[in-house]
Amino acid sequence: MSDRTVSGPSGAAPGGELGARQAALVAALVAGAPLPAGFAPGPVRAARVALLGKRAGEVARHWPLLAAALGDAWWDTFREWAADRPTNGSLRDGWDLARTLRERGTLPPLGAEELAAREAGSRYDGRHPPRPRRLPAVARAGGAVAVQLAGRVRLLRPARR
Repeated sequence: MSDRTVSGPSGAAPGGELGARQAALVAALVAGAPLPAGFAPGPVRAARVALLGKRAGEVARHWPLLAAALGDAWWDTFREWAADRPTNGSLRDGWDLARTLRERGTLPPLGAEELAAREAGSRYDGRHPPRPRRLPAVARAGGAVAVQLAGRVRLLRPARR
């Protein structure tokens, strides 16, 4: 094997410019970055909306009470929150959204109960994947109180309605 670097027709390493353009397009589609030159805005906007819809559906599967509690406002709430955030996976996206709504004071009671139960059962710092708690824990969200003991999570008090 040779240690030579393979280069494309222009002498640049293969994938360099193409890779950068692809990364810029992906960022525009999923993280709210500006549209790179050479792409038609209409189709990219349609793809972005479709991807946000798919992402909202995946998050709703992991956070069904939160999605149900928001009802018809789910899509708009999620789209506003996710518009400039790349995904961290559906479980973490829902967790981050629920925490954001709690901070704003707009977390609905069912969502508060779901958040309290998740936080009692797992540790999540917002940067690393959630990890199951080993020790007993109590979590509160929107008036809801959940406890985890021996790996089982129980809702002790429902959220204020």
